Amino acid sequence: MALRPLLHHLRLPSPPDRSPRLPPPSPPALPASPATTRRGAAAALLLLAAAAAAPLPRPARAAADEDVDEARVVRLFQEASPSVVFIKDLVVAGPQGRGGAGEEEAEYDEEEAGAKVEGTGSGFVWDSAGHIVTNYHVVAKLVGDGSAFHRCKVFLEDSTGKSYSKEGRLIGCDPAYDLAVLKVDVDGDKLRPALIGTSRGLRVGQSCFAIGNPYGYEHTLTTGVVSGLGREIPSPSVRAIRGAIQTDAAINAGNSGGPLIDSYGHVIGVNTATFTRKGSGISSGVNFAIPIDTVVQSVPNLIVYGTSVSNRF
Repeated sequence: MALRPLLHHLRLPSPPDRSPRLPPPSPPALPASPATTRRGAAAALLLLAAAAAAPLPRPARAAADEDVDEARVVRLFQEASPSVVFIKDLVVAGPQGRGGAGEEEAEYDEEEAGAKVEGTGSGFVWDSAGHIVTNYHVVAKLVGDGSAFHRCKVFLEDSTGKSYSKEGRLIGCDPAYDLAVLKVDVDGDKLRPALIGTSRGLRVGQSCFAIGNPYGYEHTLTTGVVSGLGREIPSPSVRAIRGAIQTDAAINAGNSGGPLIDSYGHVIGVNTATFTRKGSGISSGVNFAIPIDTVVQSVPNLIVYGTSVSNRF
């Protein structure tokens, strides 16, 4: 009985409130001011204008296009290469014979016993009669002064791609334009004359290709562009060659006399000279060719008369 008043005064704690508590309500959003609305609209317009002015991404060049360009150059070389010849200037006998000075550094032809290779160059088949066009300075020693017996060996390519050689006879030369014509005795059906184009209308920047035999490496192709027109370069004679074509297609020792061709395989010039880095002998990328229009004017006279018109009158 004594505990009942005491329990009456005791108060048990209330059970905890387990109902979820919601965050207090946010104050109502204030309406945007006119200035804020204008700024947002202006920003949107700027983004749209920037997107419209941005250049569209250019699609990557398809591999098929690259294959087409590559195949075109390969086909160009395959069609033009058989017209290009390799020329060797041989000394068969000299005052000192084979045992003379400089024998250790001399190169001798394997097929011609005792014949020393005096120089090499390039040329191309002019017609089915066996005429070969090259540079005068490649075969200048064939003119001779009686001190040595020089012979010219011309390496050609048959329809199967096999190389064979014939002796070349000097028919005519024009030192003023650094041009010469050789003659080989070969059946016309075994020769593939080069396709002769024109140098009229050439433009700086158009593609060009040089085929020749630099340092004795036969049928070498180098590519480049027409770098300049109307250049003036020295010739083996006292007068300068005017109207030369400048190109960055590599031309080195042994390329002289070879053709410079365009993208259609037509000969547009005869490779003749290069500027080399002083003391190195390496091409500087400044190379020159005699324009084919000049060659077309000179070669027929060299074939018929053995000399140019200017030397006959």
